[in-house]
Amino acid sequence: MMQGGEIKGGEITGGGLLAEVAAGLADKTASTERMLPAGAESLLLGEKVRLRALEPEDVDLLYAWENDPRVWSVGETLAPLSRAALAEFIENQRLDIFQTRQLRLVICLASDGFPVGLVDLFDFDPVHLRAGVGILIFEPCHRGHGFASEALSLLCEYARNILNLHQLWAGVEASNISSYELFSGKGFVKVGVRREWFRRGSEWRDEILLQKIL
Repeated sequence: MMQGGEIKGGEITGGGLLAEVAAGLADKTASTERMLPAGAESLLLGEKVRLRALEPEDVDLLYAWENDPRVWSVGETLAPLSRAALAEFIENQRLDIFQTRQLRLVICLASDGFPVGLVDLFDFDPVHLRAGVGILIFEPCHRGHGFASEALSLLCEYARNILNLHQLWAGVEASNISSYELFSGKGFVKVGVRREWFRRGSEWRDEILLQKIL
């Protein structure tokens, strides 16, 4: 499963089966969205995107995104995930974040509900009121339009006003300049560097740690 800073998906075009699945989800989830905490829905709607809960119908979309090796290269996945495993993950999202310690929301276009990415809160700590953030805009054609930026803003508002979190944090590979700029542009501050944290082929790369006090 994705974690950390903005994950760059593969260079997959918007056509074909994946686009058909996404388009179908835009129609199916318009009236079947799962319940979110009171007051959350207004905070999760922006001008460009909205954040919604995972639905059982999202299993095919997650299957395609999570099993793309080009997403693995910037995450921690080492082997394909089965539909059964992803279906169980979606089912567990019915539970409260205080039970699962993780919350995944789908980033959809505000105009038509078309899913373009995912955003995670993970490693939720109910004692110290903090969580890590991960974000994915999968298709290259959907990047550069401000979708990730607005999704991150909505998530921060949700974390502050609904979950009452004190802080969010993220880890970004040092070479991922666009991800670093995304988080720093939303008030995340660099607080440290983990040296040679990621192995990419024969190279070792640093991770930048960022933190935002809400």
